[in-house]
Amino acid sequence: MIRTLLTTLTLLALNLPVNAAVMPFPEAFRLQDIPVDGVTMHVRVGGKGPAVVLLHGFGDTGDMWAPLAADLARDHTVVVPDLRGMGLSSIPEGGYDKKTQAGDIRGVLAALGIEHSVVVGHDIGTMVAFAYASRYPQLTDRLVVMDAPVPGITPWNDIVRSPMLWHFDFGGPDMERLVAGRERIYLDRFWNEFAGNPAKVDEETRQHYAKLYARPGNMHAAFAQFRSIRQDAKDNEPTMSKKLSMPVLAIGGEKSFGANEAIVMRNAADNVKEVVIPGAGHWLMEEAPTQTIEAIRGFLTQ
Repeated sequence: MIRTLLTTLTLLALNLPVNAAVMPFPEAFRLQDIPVDGVTMHVRVGGKGPAVVLLHGFGDTGDMWAPLAADLARDHTVVVPDLRGMGLSSIPEGGYDKKTQAGDIRGVLAALGIEHSVVVGHDIGTMVAFAYASRYPQLTDRLVVMDAPVPGITPWNDIVRSPMLWHFDFGGPDMERLVAGRERIYLDRFWNEFAGNPAKVDEETRQHYAKLYARPGNMHAAFAQFRSIRQDAKDNEPTMSKKLSMPVLAIGGEKSFGANEAIVMRNAADNVKEVVIPGAGHWLMEEAPTQTIEAIRGFLTQ
């Protein structure tokens, strides 16, 4: 019965309308709050088989992965945390460098009795996923990175000069005061400017995430995710001299990071497959769920 339910939900996920609202996770998934080294991680777990970890980015929470989780749960154990300080995870004062957050993910998997896994990341989740694969290469079977640069990995110094990335250094008490009570306005900037078609990030989706980011402390943590990027770059630079050996899938939206995702990853990994999603911007799971799911599913079954 559970398998039938998952199959049905998967078919629904793969046929989402253009303006699909946030899809709920299958009922078979369970929610857990897992304490890990000073932070409590809110985690969704479901399915059975080899493990896959899905890591969200800024402007989303783990909720973004519901369509992919429904598909993968047919033959994988799917683990979907909210990153520290985001979504429904707790909000510690520090630890927002991606190396520390890789330790968060390792702690979650250890608590679930999982050793090896595939790690999938989008946006900031890409940075955490890369840090995880670098820190725990022997436990990372495959790596999927989606539409985000990796701090410190060439051509990082050129990428960060883009005026579109001013938010990397935005934060601090005064900036938090400016955004307080205006979280939706701030988030709309990302959903509008980074989308291939902003209409594909529909109103219900925007309201859903704006409400979560308006929770006390969540924007403070979100700013900290970006302001730690300078440290992340220092932590990642040694990887270019000792490249990752596991298979890597680099996915970019045609109207966003595009083929640059693979260009970056080829400077840090030996075995990189490139996929560019036609017509999509940065918000791949919202703008092009079918194509994104097909790309990831195909990579896992190779």
